[in-house]
Amino acid sequence: MASWNSIPLEITYDTFGWLAFFSWSISFYPQVILNFRRKSVVGLNFDFVLLNLTKHSSYMIYNVCLYFSPVIQRQYFEKYGSGEMIPVAANDVAFSIHAVLLTAITLFQIVIFDRGTQKVSKISVGIVIAVWLIAAICFFIALPSQSWLWLISIFNSIQVFMTVVKYIPQAVMNFARKSTDGFSIGNILLDFVGGLANYAQMAVQSIDQNSWVNFYGNIGKTLLSLVSIFFDIIFMCQHYLLYPAKKATFRSKLEREGKEPLVKSLEETASENV
Repeated sequence: MASWNSIPLEITYDTFGWLAFFSWSISFYPQVILNFRRKSVVGLNFDFVLLNLTKHSSYMIYNVCLYFSPVIQRQYFEKYGSGEMIPVAANDVAFSIHAVLLTAITLFQIVIFDRGTQKVSKISVGIVIAVWLIAAICFFIALPSQSWLWLISIFNSIQVFMTVVKYIPQAVMNFARKSTDGFSIGNILLDFVGGLANYAQMAVQSIDQNSWVNFYGNIGKTLLSLVSIFFDIIFMCQHYLLYPAKKATFRSKLEREGKEPLVKSLEETASENV
């Protein structure tokens, strides 16, 4: 197993890693706190939460197995070379476990708080069932040859796929409502910082080792940050540019009072005047 060539770079690596950990971990709390204060989850897309739970569960399986299993680590070195470093750090393990717990809490809030008329879509339920069915099939395929590295790479691919699709329902819902009210922007800002710090951490390790296998050897982690940053930018544009907070709050209030048609009428009148 490779060791660090530069102590300053190792310290920088750990710093960025824990910055990503704290940013990503804390990012779950604004939404949980917002739900608790409002005693409502109206504005939070349920599909987003369900898909997110599957995503983080898959990511946890990958991180925990690669970080703690000597067998899987040996298979990794055989594939990528004994001189490489395991691309999963302690902060990755801690984050993924914490993420599963907080996402489960958010899902529980959906059960106990005011939900309005929203329900989990059949499409999302179908995706989750299909994903875990595929994972089960892959387990029995890997069992005879003990191809555990291949198996956890499947979970890594699952978490990448879920990261891509999980944001879409919330982004579409914000667009349809012309509002981000009920969806915490604090979550997005912290997620954005975590994504940037995660990339910086991987870059520092690659510079020290003079090898970029850290990026393609853990493609899931690489794509995770890229996709998250992309959607974070979309949500920030929706919150700050397209649907400012005051307008969003006003519209949400009218929605709860059943006066949404009035909003559309006012918008149409304004458009005609322009």
